[in-house]
Parts: sequence; structure tokens; C-alpha cells
Amino acid sequence: MDPTNTNIDSNISSSNEGSHFFEGVEKLLEVWFSKKDKKTRNCDLRKIPRAELDALLEIVQCTIISERKNDIIDSYVLSESSMFITKNRFILKTCGTTTPLKCLSHLIGLVETYSGYNDIEDLYYSRKNYKRPELQRMPHRSFNEEAALLDELFPDGAAYCFGSVNRDCWYLYTLNPVLPAEVLRRVSSGGSLSDGQSDTESIESDGSENSDDSGIVAWLESGTRGLTECQDRDHTIEILMTNLDPELMKIFTKECSKTAAEATEKSGIDRIIPGCVIDDYLFDPCGYSMNGILKTGEYMTIHITPEKEFSYVSFESNISHDCYRAVIQRVLDTFRPGKFVVTAFACKGLDGDKTHKEITTCTLGGDYLRRDLQYCQLKNYDLTYALYSKFPS
Repeated sequence: MDPTNTNIDSNISSSNEGSHFFEGVEKLLEVWFSKKDKKTRNCDLRKIPRAELDALLEIVQCTIISERKNDIIDSYVLSESSMFITKNRFILKTCGTTTPLKCLSHLIGLVETYSGYNDIEDLYYSRKNYKRPELQRMPHRSFNEEAALLDELFPDGAAYCFGSVNRDCWYLYTLNPVLPAEVLRRVSSGGSLSDGQSDTESIESDGSENSDDSGIVAWLESGTRGLTECQDRDHTIEILMTNLDPELMKIFTKECSKTAAEATEKSGIDRIIPGCVIDDYLFDPCGYSMNGILKTGEYMTIHITPEKEFSYVSFESNISHDCYRAVIQRVLDTFRPGKFVVTAFACKGLDGDKTHKEITTCTLGGDYLRRDLQYCQLKNYDLTYALYSKFPS
């Protein structure tokens, strides 16, 4: 969230009219690693040396400001947002004109060299639509451009857009395509693709009646494994806020708060998820980032671009879906946005249903109306997308 960072100043501190601008919208990259032989006991992404992480982030065009660690998760506050590393998951969230997708090949090499992993189990890349896409660097000027780069690395990837493409929307690229309904039914019931000829023909890959289904079988087996292992995975919720109260946003300036701790306390950020070990940073002259981690491995991260013309706040956490209703309300009470997007990933089956219900039935204070709602079943996760704005919009 650093609007004065020299890596990005020439790209985002000015527009054609010469006015200051900063793109608060983050690009979020999350990669789950595994091993082809599944012998992962001695594998750990946290074995990657700090110097190698610094070099990796040079490719992204950002730097590490501070770090906090516990037995489960390593947390890094960056000059442009955050990074989290656990035993088998890597999360990189960067704003401005950073280029996180450029580091993917290098990241994979580091993982193979230091961690013991040699396979990618899951990958998610997502972001909200930019306010000024023309100021981004390649390959981040458009989602088509980003998806094309990812397709070169991952031939089984799938790209999605949720929301209105000409207004507020949210993009997702993942290695987990949506399962056809018949395949999903068979996976859930423990059946196999070859239980009936008619079912095999109903999920052709190229429209022909006699298509080779070996790829589908592999996909089905992968999906079955994902469903059985899902209890070991977490939930993720993001709240992406715009049209923020200018008076409230003044807290996140050096003019109003002398330190990050002061801004954290004044705003009430420290009360959103109690018990977190907080690592916060207040930029000069304005802007704010924080990571919070719990001993049990849950995290939260908040990033704030306070300028009135392009104000933006993001909140992300992997807390349990049972807390969503209370946490969403605390976030809204803290930041009072005029408009916000909620996205939530949850494990398939009952957890996914609970999460979707928790969001769709949540009664929010502050005269918010839900403008859009979408629900998607991915291979390992169910995804809920919702857009809210104050009435009248």
C-alpha cells in the first residue's frame, strides 16, 4: 500500500492529467504444493531461505517490510500488501502495478530446490476489476492476458468472471474446473465414471460420441482425492471495499495517526478477530497494511488505500465459516464502505452449503442491499460471490 514506492512511482503516481493515483486492488496468488509420490512428511515451503524470497519479490516489484512467525504460518508485510507461507501453501497478495504472475516459474524452481515438493496440487489467481487497468504492467493489463500466461504453464486451467463485466466484477483462474453434474453426483456417491456407457458418453470432451475419456477419468480421480482431503483444507473469505468514508480514511494518514499501532487502535482493526498477533505498518504520507496470525494457523490481512478519489480497503481471512456473520459485520462497522464484494471459498458438501447460506442469509446493518449473487461448484471447493451497496446506490 505504499504510494511512494520508487518501484512503482512512475507508473501509478500520475495519470495523463498529471494527478496522483494508486491502484489499491490486489492480485491474489495462492498455490498449494504436493509431491508426486505423496511422501510429504519432510517437505516444507518454509525451508526457502529469506534471501531467495527477497529475490523472488524483486521479480514482483515489491519488498518485505516486516515478518512474524509461529509454528504453523510465516507472515510477511510487503511494500505492496502481504505474503503468507505455511508447510504446503504459498499466498502472495500485491497491489499497485506489481507483477506476481511473473514470479511463478521462479517460485516453482525454489520450491523444488528447497522444500522437497515437486508438484502443484492447486492454484488460485484472483482479483477485482482495476480502476485504472491501462496503468498496469504486462501481463496484468487485462484478465485475458493474465489467463493466457497461466494457460502456458497450466494446460488444465480454467478462467472465470463473476459479477457484471462492465461494472463491478471479480476474476478467478484455477486448476479446478467445474465438474459436470453427473460426474459430481458419481464422485459424491463413491461411484466411478465407467459405471454406465450412457454416462460416459454424456461428458464428451470434444462433442464426439466416442471421445477418449482417459483425461476425464484422471480428472475424476483427482476430484475424488480432493473431496476426501478437503477436511484438511481451510475456508477463505475476502471483503473488497470501495467508496469509503473520507473522514474515517483520515485515520490511515500520518497527519492523523503517528504510528501504525495508533491507526490500528483508533479504527478498531484490532477487535475484528481478537487474539491475533498483529504486524502493522503505516505508510508516509498515507496508506496502511496489516497481517494478523493466530497460533492455530488462521490469519487475517487488511490493506488500505485511503485517498478519496480511489479509496479501497481489502480484508481477507481463513477463519471458520461459523464466524462469517459476525466478522463481516465487524468489518463493515469498522470501514463503513459504500460498496463491497464478498467472496468465500469453502470445502465441498456440507461446509460449502453452510458458507453459502451464512452469506446469503446474513442481515447487514447500514442499509446495504445485495446487488449480485453467484454460486459456483469447483472441484475441491464451493465458491460464493456477492456484491452489496448502500441504498440508495
